Amino acid sequence: MTQSTKHGEPFDPESPSFPPDPPKHSKVSYSTYLKVEELLTLQQPLSDPEHHDEHLFILIHQVYELWFKQILHELDALMQAFDNDRVLAGHKIMRRVVTIQNVLIAQLSVLETMTPEDFSHFRSLLNPASGFQSSQFRELEAASGYKDPRFKKLHRKVPTALQRLEARLEAPSVWDRFCALLKRRGFDVLDRAPDHGSPESDALVEALRQIYKAAEDHYALYLMCEYLIEYDERFQLWRFGHVKMVERTIGSKRGTGGSPGASYLRTTVYRRIFPELWDVRSHLGTLP
Repeated sequence: MTQSTKHGEPFDPESPSFPPDPPKHSKVSYSTYLKVEELLTLQQPLSDPEHHDEHLFILIHQVYELWFKQILHELDALMQAFDNDRVLAGHKIMRRVVTIQNVLIAQLSVLETMTPEDFSHFRSLLNPASGFQSSQFRELEAASGYKDPRFKKLHRKVPTALQRLEARLEAPSVWDRFCALLKRRGFDVLDRAPDHGSPESDALVEALRQIYKAAEDHYALYLMCEYLIEYDERFQLWRFGHVKMVERTIGSKRGTGGSPGASYLRTTVYRRIFPELWDVRSHLGTLP
């Protein structure tokens, strides 16, 4: 039987509209460019016989790590834009980052389709592994401006991950570079992020208040402030969703790597990366 198109015309694989064969000399295809065959081998459940939901658990967390890598890639570009006084270029970058964060939050609902009983079938096999050990997530915190060197000890067994984290901890963060940008623009602030609650922090809050009060005069900076606080807020929303997902799955049990589990995660929900951007809200408007 002759195949037909949706318009009833005979299907002709030789027609110009049919995708042509790649040139014989070409070494690149969709599969080879994206390393699809290698990628599909990276989900290797430990349960035997394999439990159906372990594949989902592995894949979701691998996807998280890929998105973390992309956000780090974007933050590096943002910091370069700040260093070169290209604030408008940073708007495009932050729009992408915030959109990715929305995907990270949405992925939690996929993981929540796994019931506590499903997870219990393979949870013991994860010991001593834990999401607490994600070096890229710690890199994200450090690159943004929240730096805690205590997490380095979790990555001693993976030298390359430890080196990357140490480099992030030592380098100026997004918040440092934004402060340096404000100083170059004439604001009376340090060229790095101050200690929160210090007189220098108060001076930064005042500089931010000036930007918000005269937004039309500092519109590019004003919009960047709003992107940065949205980025901070999305991290808090992701942390909250993560806590509820953990509580829904394992309750008050300790984490597989020995971490306190949900009880620790709850303490991080309101962690702020850019505290002065939150503080300045109390100094805007006419009401006391």
